[in-house]
Amino acid sequence: MKILLADDEKLIAITLGDALLEAGHAVTVVHDGKEALQAIHDNNFDVIITDIRMPHADGYSVLETVKKIHPQTHVILITTFATVEDAVNAVKNGAYDYLQKPFVNVEVIERLKKLDRVVSLEQENQRLKEEIEGRRQFGAILGKSPRMQEVYELITAVAPRDGSILVEGESGTGKELVAEAIHYNSPRRDQPLIKMSCAVFPEGLIESELFGHVKGAFTDASSDRAGRFERANKGTIFIDDIDDLTPATQVKLLRVLQEKQFERVGGSKTIDVDVRVIAATKKDLWKLSESGEFREDLFYRLNVVK
Repeated sequence: MKILLADDEKLIAITLGDALLEAGHAVTVVHDGKEALQAIHDNNFDVIITDIRMPHADGYSVLETVKKIHPQTHVILITTFATVEDAVNAVKNGAYDYLQKPFVNVEVIERLKKLDRVVSLEQENQRLKEEIEGRRQFGAILGKSPRMQEVYELITAVAPRDGSILVEGESGTGKELVAEAIHYNSPRRDQPLIKMSCAVFPEGLIESELFGHVKGAFTDASSDRAGRFERANKGTIFIDDIDDLTPATQVKLLRVLQEKQFERVGGSKTIDVDVRVIAATKKDLWKLSESGEFREDLFYRLNVVK
């Protein structure tokens, strides 16, 4: 491990420094707080062993600086006078361990061995987190073929941007998985991903599901209800089977894409939203727009990336 040893007692600095070198560590030795702070700014250490009482800056200042600049670095504090309260405060402030003088160098080496195992576990934990995050980002999409590699590359390329996405494919080909992968690779990943299938709801309820309604808007509207666009604010909405969208709702969706505004069904209050739209279709929307079954201007708004 790469270690910074800071102690104004030269005997300790020399003997402990030599012991650390013999144990196979790379060691930098300084003799006061100012030198320690400069070394921290100039280098990145795995472990810092520092006396609390030193000229120019004490060990607590060193600890505070380390945690700001290199939060992953572990700090071991050394002092002549130690109490249980001191040890507790040191740990609360971010120290890994606390040593009281006089100590045996072998004891320090053994503690470093334990710390080395801790660091290894932390690194392995981070590696697993990154692996899990990577799996999550591409969900359950499987495939190693050149065509699938193109899909992965396209997802990675378009996800950071904020334009609308149109996902085309027959039922069962994984359009929803692509939408999830785009969302979880985007800057909106920590915000909601709200899903909606136009094929699931009766024609008269699709608009209410997307945009919500106010009390009394229709027979069963017993209270105000937020729609999926409101729930997706700051995040992403995935609208599946958009080819089943009614003409009236197509007009309202076009307005949301153009102006980022809408009103709930039966309401007059304008609601502003910041939502990325990913739409999916099992049919050829271009052909539907040519035949007049789907608005051409809405098609172009959705088809920023296909």
